[in-house]
Amino acid sequence: MKSTRRALGLAGLALAAGFWATAPASAAIINYKVMLLPSSEVPPNTTKGSGTLTGTFDTTTKVLAWTVTYSGLSGPAVAAHFHGPADPGVNAAVVIPQPGGLQSPMKGQVTLTDAQAAQLIGGKWYFNVHTAQNKGGEIRGQMVK
Repeated sequence: MKSTRRALGLAGLALAAGFWATAPASAAIINYKVMLLPSSEVPPNTTKGSGTLTGTFDTTTKVLAWTVTYSGLSGPAVAAHFHGPADPGVNAAVVIPQPGGLQSPMKGQVTLTDAQAAQLIGGKWYFNVHTAQNKGGEIRGQMVK
């Protein structure tokens, strides 16, 4: 009887270990704090503007959420968006436009595709704020953890 209980106990432990081994990995939240600077533009400009993007990316839901604050721009923001894929110092196409208003603070949230998520995690996206004086972008920052 004692050996039967021991065998059942060991079988239970083995079964539990099997569940733990096959359980999906926990979701990871990646935090971003990105400085938006005129010197990061391509080509760089000499405006007095600056800003910060703070955001999170949930690797399970693939939801990217962000807040952008800025000040000192040469004029009102006329556009703002994520660009990619691109390394620092390289320009790329718009990937995700800023939803809603462009006044500081800007907020947004979007669900990414698998390919977009891989680019973001790989540091291949940047955020750009454009003004009428700097149509190509006034302040920019690369999305790195």
